[in-house]
Amino acid sequence: MTEQLLESLRQARHVAVLTGAGVSAESGLPTFRGALTGHWAGHRPEDLATPEAFERNPAMVWDWYRMRREGALRAEPNPAHFALARLEPLVSRFTLITQNVDGLHRRAGNQTVVELHGDITRARCAREGTLVESWVEPPRGGNPPTCADCGAFLRPDVVWFGETLPQRALRQAWAAAYDCDLFLAVGTSNLVEPAATLPWLAAAQGATVVVINTSMEGQRSGAGIHHLTGLASEVLPDLLERGWPG
Repeated sequence: MTEQLLESLRQARHVAVLTGAGVSAESGLPTFRGALTGHWAGHRPEDLATPEAFERNPAMVWDWYRMRREGALRAEPNPAHFALARLEPLVSRFTLITQNVDGLHRRAGNQTVVELHGDITRARCAREGTLVESWVEPPRGGNPPTCADCGAFLRPDVVWFGETLPQRALRQAWAAAYDCDLFLAVGTSNLVEPAATLPWLAAAQGATVVVINTSMEGQRSGAGIHHLTGLASEVLPDLLERGWPG
């Protein structure tokens, strides 16, 4: 870690962070496709994570997401999550953008989280889009619970294949990439659009970009881009201690 990078951390006015599956993996959560094991091994994403799949077999889709939701609620935030929660109040402006749907950033203490793909611990009305924080779970194999207002099925509050990302979250993410002077890309391959563009857009605006990942394969290089190879749960606490001591 160079002195130039440390100075960029100390002087940062607006810190933007993008987190991906690598951060959740350190809490024991499999990636989306990594969870297609056991009973679900014979299924494809199109069987489970599209509006058409939900319309065709809502019970099966609900059970798949219930399994993943239960895993997310059992998981605990790891040191990477807690480091980002500690960082938020230390800088003038902080934007945390996540591709993860497990809710662990909020549980760790982050106050403002831009969720590009939603949150698996919530549900929403499949017809009206109304968010629902709690519901009575049906027996396994049964149809999803229904909306108290209109009677339509509830669905997971996540973005499925074939759906667009939430426009408000996307606008917040783009605005942060344009405005920040420090961008941390953590636990993500930076290959899946549109989130993949965010760190490079920030770099193009003159921000210092720090890529933290176990592999740098496919990551970009250039002026102002720094690579820190390792586990987010180890690198982020060290970065916090050295960049924002005390």
